[in-house]
Formats: sequence, C-alpha cells, structure tokens
Amino acid sequence: MRRKITQTITIIILIIISSSFIFSTIENKESKKKELELNQNLSIHPPSTPIDISFCGEIIPIKQKNLKERLDREILVNTYWHSQTILFIKKANKYFSVIEPILETNGLPNDLKYLALAESGLSNIVSPSGATGFWQIMKATGKERGLEINPEVDERYHLEKSTNAASNYLLEAYEKFKSWTLAAASYNMGMSGLEEQMEQQKVNNYYDLLLNTETARYIFRIAAIKEILENQNKYGFYLNDIDLYEPEKYIEVKLDSSVSNFADYSTELEINYKELKELNPWLRKSYLKNMNKNLYIIKVPKKTDRHSKRVINIMNSDSLKLNN
Repeated sequence: MRRKITQTITIIILIIISSSFIFSTIENKESKKKELELNQNLSIHPPSTPIDISFCGEIIPIKQKNLKERLDREILVNTYWHSQTILFIKKANKYFSVIEPILETNGLPNDLKYLALAESGLSNIVSPSGATGFWQIMKATGKERGLEINPEVDERYHLEKSTNAASNYLLEAYEKFKSWTLAAASYNMGMSGLEEQMEQQKVNNYYDLLLNTETARYIFRIAAIKEILENQNKYGFYLNDIDLYEPEKYIEVKLDSSVSNFADYSTELEINYKELKELNPWLRKSYLKNMNKNLYIIKVPKKTDRHSKRVINIMNSDSLKLNN
C-alpha cells in the first residue's frame, strides 16, 4: 500500500515537472517571438528607390547605376532626417499655395516649387555668400530681376516678388538650355558656369556632366524631396491635417508715403509691430523714408471680420483686398 502511494506521488511530481517544462518552453517561445517582433519594429530598413522618377516632366535615367545611387543617397538622407523632412511637409502646406499659382502664371512646371524648398527649407535665411530669402537670391541678381534692394526694403524677403524674380531667371535659363533640368542646375551654379562646363565636356545633358559636388547633388536632392513629399506614407511620414502649418490670412493695404515709426503705424492698424514685421519681412527697418513715394502693399493680419472692417475704415477702402 505504502509502495503504491509512493509511486503515485512520484508520478504526480513527474507530471508537475513535465508540465512546468512544457509551459516554460511555450513561454520562452512566446517571449522570443515578441522580442523578434520588437526588433523588427525597431530595425532600420533602407527605403526602396523608385522604379522611375521625373523632374519637370523630364525623366531621370536612374537605370544607370551611378545615377540610381545618387538618387538613393538623397532619398535615404531626407527619409531619415526626420525633423527636417517633417518641417518640409508642414511648411509646404503653408507656402506652396502661394508659390504654385505664380509658377503657373509664369508658365513654369509645378515641380520647380521644390527648388525653393531645397534652397532654403522655405525659410528667409541668408547664406554665407549673401544669398537671401526663400529662393536664395544674390543682391545683384535680385536687382537685375526687378527687385528693390536697399537698407530699408529688400524684396528678396517678399515671397510673391521673389518667386516672380526666380521664375524670370528660370524662364531665361530654359530658353538658353532647352531643358528644365539644366535650367534648375544653372540656378545653383549660374548660367555662365554651367554653359562653360557643357562646352568643355562637350555634352548637353545634366546627367552626363561632371560638376561640383553641390550642383551634382542638386537635381537629385530636389527629386528626392519631391518623391518623399508626394508619397509620404511610403517613406514613413504620417501627418494629420492638424499637424500642418496653415496659410496666412491677411488684408492688403496700400502705402505710398513715409512711415516714421512702424510701431505707431501698427497700432493704428490694431496690430503690433511684431505681427507687421513677421508678415512683411521685406521691410528691413523700423521706419520707411520712401523718398520716391513708391507704392507698397502691406499685409495686415486678418484677425476677425470686425477687425478687417475697422482697418478698412481707418484706411481708404479702395486700397484694400482680402486674402482668405
């Protein structure tokens, strides 16, 4: 009897040990599975290079190995430079609505909006060489293209006027080179510099030219930015509408006289100095002498309909228009 009890206890113990081992094995497998899934989620995968891609309707010949690698580099850099690319997406929603109609009016391809993004990140920056604004226009070039540039007014900071000036340059470059790709490349290195390289190397195609590093990357960088912004989910960017920066709403006021103090002028418009200067960054001083009585259009933030009506009452009503 005692022997049977001992055998029974032994069997029970063996069953318990066996069960523990089985459950432990299952738990280990589940744990390893979860660890593998986590590692897969945390792992970094290179984005795939598109099969075909174009710029301004002109095909980029990425079937050539070296060209595919150059595009791949730019897609990789811009995909994993998360903060910069997210800012590109946010700002594009705010400023492309201003740039696109100007390009269309001037007969330029819509893709050229990405040139401004590549040049400045859609910010009013100044380069070490003095190139200024969204379109990074040099002082002499800006004056040649009809922009007013002096200590009080610098229209390179004026988005609409600088976009028109850039459009003028690109149209001239296209007439010269008969290619939007070459026109865009010349925007980076200058028409004469590009023409000189084409003559020396005896080729008339951007993709056959050996150029300085910056210009050699230029078209591929623009194309990569375009590819990512137009296929955001494919490259891992998921932004909601609420995340995007909104276009400015403003009233336009005509100004053809001098202003001794823009802080006082802002108060008359029921806004503050900061709001005035942020919406009109081309006004470079706290005053405007305007010795030649030039006509300027000042943007005034549109706060409410009531505010707009009060501004209209303050200024001559026929000198205003609304931007919704």
